[in-house]
Amino acid sequence: MSDFTSQFWSLYVIAITLAGIVGCAVLLWVTARKKVVATSENTTGHVWDEDLVELNNPLPRWWMWLFVITLVFALGYLAVYPGLGAYQGRLGWSQQAAYQAEVAKAQAELEPLYARFAAMTVQQRAADPQAMAIGERLFMNNCAQCHGSDARGSKGFPNLADGDWLHGGTPEKIHETIEKGRIGTMPPMAAAVGSPEDVRNLSHYVLSLSGSPHDSLRASLGKPKFGACAACHGMDGKGNPALGAPNLTDDIWLHGWGEAAITAMINNGKTNEMPAQSEKLTEAQIGVLTAYVWGLSQPRGAQ
Repeated sequence: MSDFTSQFWSLYVIAITLAGIVGCAVLLWVTARKKVVATSENTTGHVWDEDLVELNNPLPRWWMWLFVITLVFALGYLAVYPGLGAYQGRLGWSQQAAYQAEVAKAQAELEPLYARFAAMTVQQRAADPQAMAIGERLFMNNCAQCHGSDARGSKGFPNLADGDWLHGGTPEKIHETIEKGRIGTMPPMAAAVGSPEDVRNLSHYVLSLSGSPHDSLRASLGKPKFGACAACHGMDGKGNPALGAPNLTDDIWLHGWGEAAITAMINNGKTNEMPAQSEKLTEAQIGVLTAYVWGLSQPRGAQ
């Protein structure tokens, strides 16, 4: 790894870049000085298809000077902008600084608009068409990649439009989730449950909690084993929002349902991460996005 952080590669890029420019200059100079002996017809002597000949006219001077200007421009560009290895150029320009400047400019232009939203409650923002239009764009740019453009999620990514919340669906909890992110961990529980048959029986008991198709005999045998899960999911299986433990009685399955899926979850566990958005979005943007997400799960006319 140290090979890629040493000065060698920077010097290598500098050498290759300058060698390319110098090589073009030398090639231009050599070809400009080379004289081809012409025939009396002012041709190079090359003939194709019996009557197509190559004339020996010199290159137009304006065409040659375009090459020279290009080489001079290349050297000037490399002097003021990055391009020569680790050298940052006289202007100190960088993509990151340019991006940050554009973001700061956009935030300054939008500050008066977000100031109006900041004075509203979440419910008022959710009822404001302009706030929701902005919230939708924020969602599409930052959340739709995982939760889908309709916010209904997919396997492993929660549906945000159904009212089932792992950590709670209040505006405060949604804001906290967006701002700080979440890490949900279901540890492997096979060792705590017992034998593979015990795991299979427990899977059927978990299915029975939501009224899903199951083997009732296996479910009855698996019920005593549920004690290993109760610390997070509760003895009634209704989950614990404080831990992000899902409700097992509502027939909503984030990672798939059925004996095979639940058995795999018990055996292998699962870790899911919702990344924090506080480094990408301002507090005002998170407030608008919170209202948009909260509004997705509210009945029409209840916002």
